[in-house]
Amino acid sequence: MLTDYERLAGLNKDYLWNPFTQMKDYIDPLIIERGEGIQLFDVQGRAYYDGFSSVWLNVHGHNVPELNQAITDQLGRVAHSTLLGMANRPAIELAEKLAGITPKGLNKVFYSDSGATGVEIAIKMAFQYWQNKGVKSKSTFITMNQAYHGDTIGAVSVGAIPLYHEVFRPMLFPSHVIPYPYAYRHEGGEKMALDATLTALRHLLETRAEEIAALIVEPIVQGAGGIIIMPPNCLREMAALCRKHDVLLIADEVATGFGRTGAMFACDLEEVSPDLMVIGKGLTGGYLPVAATLATDEIYQAFYADYEEQKTFFHGHSYTGNPLGCAVALASLKLMEERKMIEKVEAKAAFVEHKLAKLKDRPHVGDIRQKGLMVGIELVRNKISREPYEWVERIGVRATQRARELGMLTRPLGNVMVFIPPLSSSETELDAMTDILAQSIIDVTEGG
Repeated sequence: MLTDYERLAGLNKDYLWNPFTQMKDYIDPLIIERGEGIQLFDVQGRAYYDGFSSVWLNVHGHNVPELNQAITDQLGRVAHSTLLGMANRPAIELAEKLAGITPKGLNKVFYSDSGATGVEIAIKMAFQYWQNKGVKSKSTFITMNQAYHGDTIGAVSVGAIPLYHEVFRPMLFPSHVIPYPYAYRHEGGEKMALDATLTALRHLLETRAEEIAALIVEPIVQGAGGIIIMPPNCLREMAALCRKHDVLLIADEVATGFGRTGAMFACDLEEVSPDLMVIGKGLTGGYLPVAATLATDEIYQAFYADYEEQKTFFHGHSYTGNPLGCAVALASLKLMEERKMIEKVEAKAAFVEHKLAKLKDRPHVGDIRQKGLMVGIELVRNKISREPYEWVERIGVRATQRARELGMLTRPLGNVMVFIPPLSSSETELDAMTDILAQSIIDVTEGG
């Protein structure tokens, strides 16, 4: 007779197609049964630290009584009601809250159900904004090298990671790609990397601004590209160039929002107010799929017209503004305030930085990149030459598998080990997780 695990693993292989997963390699599936605090438990009873916040979105940990109660209370009222031509209490109250905590000027909230759909909305809003204003020439977008904004067609069109996007190239609209300021790879350091990026953007705007609708950027930290940190003032300078040349700025804060970088939003770190902002992941504390695209009044007014003018934004999702999701988002934000979670990120980040410093001299650690509680550790074959491991060696995958054996879950970005713990993690928990992270890297790269 099959064990419960064997039964579920067989059903998984027979019927479930896992995302970002080569199913031929999917031999030993991890099947989660429950969560408690910052730990997850599989169906065999084994416990694992959630070292990547269940794909970068968990804030308070799992099975949080206050968040559970918020959903239960709302469930006793109504589980779902459409926003198409009507509204519901949690969606309205959450919109007011978001307008109050996001950068100045973002007063209008359009809900969706994932970061990718939020980006799709922002792209369509930016395009239609100019169309509604009669500026028909502004129809293209600027993105950055190795950018990731989601997996829907519009989001992929403004993405620039060949591994994820190249196969779909015939389906995509073209975007202008400018270099990202990879300071750690640039012989001249941060200043020359920054200058190269700003020079490319400035030239593009000076020569083609009349055809460009918007620049989309992951503020301060480029996530899926390898946890790459922008040099200081880069975002601020990019925003200023966009304003000067009448090009909209779209901030994709899906990964960086809700305290992850040490501020409520990464844009706050450089006092940048974008024209459009996309949020998701941590919005509901990691509980339910709710995302939002926030717009300025200026953007909104371009759509506010008589019905006959046909300037309506014809876009929507069945679960837009879902009351359960909005209710738990409100509860999550309240909990963040009550527990002063963002104020505590700086100290926790400093502790993590101190713990990981012991890896800096290891022979196969090329770089450790960190902003707040977003950490990427790049593994290289040779520290001196920075020669990378070949993709087929799966060094990041192997280190991740070793971390799982030691009791922590994470997911690599190629040769980059990712550490993005829940914001609620205590110093004791961070101590244990960073020990596992370091040991897994040493074991795999040095044959420990």
